Amino acid sequence: FCGMGDATPPDLALKITGDIIEFCSRYMPLWYPINVNMYDLRETGISAPQELGFGFANAIAYIEEVLRRGLNIDDFAPRFAFYCSSHIDFFEEIAKLRAARRMWAKILKDRFKAKNPKSWKFRFGIHTAGCSLVAKQPINNIIRVTIEALAAVLAGVQSLHCCSYDEPIALPNETTQKIAIRTQQIIAYETGAAATADPLGGSYYIETLTNKIEEEAWKILKKIDDMGGAIEAIKNKWIEKEIEKEALRYQRSIENGERIVVGVNAFVEEEEEKELEIRPHRYSFEAERRHINNVKRLKQERDKERLERAKENLRKEALKGRNHNLIPAIIDAVEAYATTDEIIGTIRECFGYSYDPFNINKSPF
Repeated sequence: FCGMGDATPPDLALKITGDIIEFCSRYMPLWYPINVNMYDLRETGISAPQELGFGFANAIAYIEEVLRRGLNIDDFAPRFAFYCSSHIDFFEEIAKLRAARRMWAKILKDRFKAKNPKSWKFRFGIHTAGCSLVAKQPINNIIRVTIEALAAVLAGVQSLHCCSYDEPIALPNETTQKIAIRTQQIIAYETGAAATADPLGGSYYIETLTNKIEEEAWKILKKIDDMGGAIEAIKNKWIEKEIEKEALRYQRSIENGERIVVGVNAFVEEEEEKELEIRPHRYSFEAERRHINNVKRLKQERDKERLERAKENLRKEALKGRNHNLIPAIIDAVEAYATTDEIIGTIRECFGYSYDPFNINKSPF
């Protein structure tokens, strides 16, 4: 689920994801073919248990798609990875990630009968929560990012990306990006936070909160299972409605003062904008023209006969059905310099969708 509606049909997205995992498992066994995106889900305004429930429902759909292709669960599960959020509620985020590790192990062992212990491991990267940053008193965002990054480290993250503090205002510049990098480095090399695994394990509060989040996430996952899985929950708009409800509840909690956001609804200073100047990103129309001209030049100079053969081959392969892997044909099309929209449009049309979801480009077929 990426919230793009008809522009990205979920059944077609699932099919292509299955193709990638199957192809990599057979021919690129050391490659990690998927990073299940929980982060973008969380950025819509959902809660910590919903991040796990929705995210694992998607992961289950991917696994079931690949198993239908005849692969064994242990052929590809050891190289499943996740992309998660670390939000501002410090203890909740640590507990959420601890709960995620337990849930994933149970899903792989109990539901899919994975035998390889590597299949049970929850491999995850963290992006600190861009949606938690605010434009008011922006320097405070450095502190928010630091807290979120520390929570991720204490929860056992394998890969970490910190937001730049000016993200609510502009695209980050070199200075703000450097502060984000230094935040990680100070946590890694000065604090000792990474000296041991699960340093908060055994804490009454952390263990209780971990259990609570896991319990709530299982309930959400069961609701989705009862609907027929993630694809059905997306198609019937249930996930979209749940996102809207939770995002509205969260925003109202800020507006009514139930949730304090420093500089927004408490500790507000009228003159703070004058104290810190952030250089806004200036859009380059010249860069835009250069990219457009590059694409035009590519289309003029590429081997048109080879391109047409590759597109026709992709079309024939796509018409062979859902379980037929399209990655070799896509690679051939890329090597013939087919553009992304030409490749996607060809596949979309073969599965009953319009060539261009925005109805700008016409089908060449």
